[in-house]
Amino acid sequence: MEDNNNKENFLKRLKQGLSRTRKGFVKNVDEMVFGEKVISRDLFNDLEEILIMADMGPAFTYDLIEEMKECAKRNELQNPGALKQLLKNYMINILKESEKPLCIPHNGPYTIMVLGANGTGKTTTIGKMASHFSKAGMSVMLVAADTFRAAAIEQLEIWSQRVNAPLIKQKMGADPSAVVFDAIHAAQSKKSDVLIIDTAGRLHTKVNLMEELKKTSRIMGRELEGAPHETLLVLDATTGQNAISQAKMFHEEIGVTGIVITKLDGTAKGGILIRIAREMSIPIRYIGIGEGLDDLRVFKSEEFVNALFE
Repeated sequence: MEDNNNKENFLKRLKQGLSRTRKGFVKNVDEMVFGEKVISRDLFNDLEEILIMADMGPAFTYDLIEEMKECAKRNELQNPGALKQLLKNYMINILKESEKPLCIPHNGPYTIMVLGANGTGKTTTIGKMASHFSKAGMSVMLVAADTFRAAAIEQLEIWSQRVNAPLIKQKMGADPSAVVFDAIHAAQSKKSDVLIIDTAGRLHTKVNLMEELKKTSRIMGRELEGAPHETLLVLDATTGQNAISQAKMFHEEIGVTGIVITKLDGTAKGGILIRIAREMSIPIRYIGIGEGLDDLRVFKSEEFVNALFE
């Protein structure tokens, strides 16, 4: 359980991390809403533009505007301030559907296969997850199955030393499925609680990459029942629409069971979270709002929306 100080510190960091989105989105909503005395067609048109600009996506925007129009007809929106509250509640309701924290059972090894394009913060996310699990009293093992980039292996090695977690690796260019094969048997013999596998993200060789990931997944399933237990996709919030395309591609090819959204502190379009929740229906496990170890946090919809609006 987090103590109150930790929670307050995190909420402060969350607000800071979402400051660009707040300035680009909530500030526009406030200016639009509080400059008006009545709900009008122009108000809905302006709101629609703001929502689209914040990368919340056409489906969410259309549904929300229609809901607001219905509420206005029933005189449930007496003033534009009520419209803002409805917007906030609607966002929480959408995001709540994706609020499903990762639950690690006690009969390990629990295998987490981490996917994502190069540059999304995948390896850093793995290091931060390993730190979280270790602090929770779990034994963690890391696996360098991105054997095509020396930098990826080196970066994971640094994280393994930092969080005191053993690393299974082979030389650069080795078959990733062979690395994973060794790792599963090592995790079983050492009775590790969690096995986190870093994979390649070379999207320019998409066909080869997907076949390689499928093979790795098959080997895992063959050597350990139910593996991979979690297929976690890391998305970079700063890429906006591109993050949606990547999510759809990885999900169609591999089957994603959870999502991590990183770099929310580096974008004015944090609304991409809404779009992912609305269009993908895949649990959002974690969000990243900075470089610190504690800046990768379990996703909580109300915390997120409140930090965005306050």
